[in-house]
Amino acid sequence: MSLQTRLLTADEFLTWPDTPGCRQELIRGEVVSMSLPGGEHGEVAMEIGALIRYHARPSRLGKTYAAETGFLIEHDPDTVRGADVAFVSAERLKLIVKPQKHIPFAPDLAVEVRSPNDRDDEVEEKVRAWLSAGSLLVWVVDPPARAVAVYRPGAEPVILQENDVIDADDVIPGFRCRVGAFFETF
Repeated sequence: MSLQTRLLTADEFLTWPDTPGCRQELIRGEVVSMSLPGGEHGEVAMEIGALIRYHARPSRLGKTYAAETGFLIEHDPDTVRGADVAFVSAERLKLIVKPQKHIPFAPDLAVEVRSPNDRDDEVEEKVRAWLSAGSLLVWVVDPPARAVAVYRPGAEPVILQENDVIDADDVIPGFRCRVGAFFETF
């Protein structure tokens, strides 16, 4: 049962009560709950986040964010979404005035790790939302296929397989690795 009786703002959503066993996003003012993903999803997301962070942190290229981080990507009505992994460049970090609130823009890189219950249309809608809000790069990671779909604004997606090299040099200078590294969790 939802407690919501009207459209919420991003600020109101910050104090919205958690629903046990669910993650929540604010989509055009409405709270949307999603079931928590399984272990494989978490392992892969953490591995990708670690690879990005270990590359970016020493040179202070930017910050890597976990799934619980909200990005305010639409206004009136507000939309606050969370990527499984996100990266924001050092230059754009300066635009964050109130770090305790949602980040007021889309990440430079948004990573979505597919779960078994993800519907294709929902994943495609989230990719469109990230790109429309200003993300420069979106990766949709498919653990069972050991593949990644790479999306950039105005370009067709590129599908990379396990032995291909994924490159984020235009967003995270110097970042490149074999796609298979995302799935080497133990």
